[in-house]
Amino acid sequence: MSTQRTTRTRRRGAVLTAAVLLGTATAAAGPATAVPRPPSPPLPTAAPRPPVQPVCSAAYRITQKLEGGAVWNMCWRYNTDAGLTLDRVTYQPPGAAPIKVLTSARLAQIHVPYDDGVAEYDDLTGAGFGWGLQNLKPAECPGGTISTIKVPEVGQVKGLCTTTRARGHAYRMASDGGDKVYQVQGKDLLVYTVNKVGWYEYISEWRFSADGTIGANVGATGSLSPVDYNATDGRGWPIGKGARAYATSHAHNVFWKLDFGLDGSTKDRIEQFDSTVTPPAAGGGGPTVKTKRTVVTKELAGDARNMRWWRVVSGTGKNADGHARSYEIVPGHTTTHAGRGFTKHDVYFTQARACEQYASNNIGNCGTNAGDSVDKWVNGETLTKPSVWVNIGFHHIARDEDQQPMPVHWQGFQLAPRDVTAMNPLTPSDLASQNGQPDLGS
Repeated sequence: MSTQRTTRTRRRGAVLTAAVLLGTATAAAGPATAVPRPPSPPLPTAAPRPPVQPVCSAAYRITQKLEGGAVWNMCWRYNTDAGLTLDRVTYQPPGAAPIKVLTSARLAQIHVPYDDGVAEYDDLTGAGFGWGLQNLKPAECPGGTISTIKVPEVGQVKGLCTTTRARGHAYRMASDGGDKVYQVQGKDLLVYTVNKVGWYEYISEWRFSADGTIGANVGATGSLSPVDYNATDGRGWPIGKGARAYATSHAHNVFWKLDFGLDGSTKDRIEQFDSTVTPPAAGGGGPTVKTKRTVVTKELAGDARNMRWWRVVSGTGKNADGHARSYEIVPGHTTTHAGRGFTKHDVYFTQARACEQYASNNIGNCGTNAGDSVDKWVNGETLTKPSVWVNIGFHHIARDEDQQPMPVHWQGFQLAPRDVTAMNPLTPSDLASQNGQPDLGS
């Protein structure tokens, strides 16, 4: 296991016994079961959790129809380490068959190192994230449904919101003559929980759009830690009157773990794209841009760069144009933290293994020499069944406006469909013939 990092006490979101703090369990497990791990250290000897059963019951199923008739369908479960997990996520474009997208998607760690080097936390596996599930009031889930989750040693928590929310234009296009405007106002399916760790509260949100886009976001709110107001200049920010009450700066390095299974196959492949801009030639003309595709065949710790992106490509499925279905990874704004090996990179592609569950302070039983963080698992294996890890960092230098309570600051990414359908799945019927090249005058 990793060395002990926490030297200050984090207030818990729920009253727990010492035994609970050392253990783990699956709560309101729905279709899944779990083998509890023994107190740590030493390393747990229990087998990795078994895979989710093929079908979830109605209580653990989420189905939502959006504009144009697009449908999202998925199962959910809750775990006292990872919190909310979504399984068997499928997208059904309007008038088409469902497309399997994700086998599993969840948080994989919230790593919080303070700038003074004294305190450092792994909030999922080291600070009771799952046990801090909060009850939600109806006003926090407007127009939606709040599901009850049974959390071991805590009880019944009304903690899972499923709702829809308007997002403005899904598209807009005026005809060349100006006599007609094609436009649709979109709304998203939102699925989220709130978990309290110390004085922070994390809103873990998944967002699904009618065009096939998936968004993953974590919003941090609650309160700054009242025991961390002793920072020296350069490692904190004064938020009291005058030059006092220096709140210690810190980072939130949020990791997600995604297992795709596009079109029902686990034989997805990873591709990296890099574009190079060449300045204009001396004789005139404009700058040129060339894009190179690289198939990622081995495990990779990837760094985001200007004009670089990755996609997960289906090993079996194609759209009606004969193009392989894929999802592009679109990171949001991130601040990469160089302090630990596992926080130095923006994405990781590893060969899927049941014991590799958390990006740091991993509690899976991978063996004594396997390492307990995702960077240790990138060791040159051939990718035949890739797991995708996304790291989005935020360096939190406090401000006066962070008190009291603290406004939500968000960090996250999107999964954008790329060739999942042959056209915009929301295309109006009178434009459906314009695949490949639009008609003049339309």
